Amino acid sequence: MEIKKELVSYVADLSRIRLDETEVAEMQAQMSEIVGYMDILNQLDTDGIEPMSHIFSIANVLRDDVVQPSYPRADILRNAPEHTDEAFVVPKTVE
Repeated sequence: MEIKKELVSYVADLSRIRLDETEVAEMQAQMSEIVGYMDILNQLDTDGIEPMSHIFSIANVLRDDVVQPSYPRADILRNAPEHTDEAFVVPKTVE
């Protein structure tokens, strides 16, 4: 697939990126290389190969939840610039 300057400009607009003509030409070359490599990968025979999410077989390593004492709330709140008796006070972000 040939990557045209119009496609690069379109993708840049979608990404809200401004590219000058030099950058468009550079990006066009890079995108062409990527698509060319994908064409090579598409030629590989993958019949009988199961899709996988990782190259290594992994399993979740979980530990049992154990209830343990935590730090005293007063000690934690002592480091906050502003707090109430029970929580940190932060600036309001939603009206």
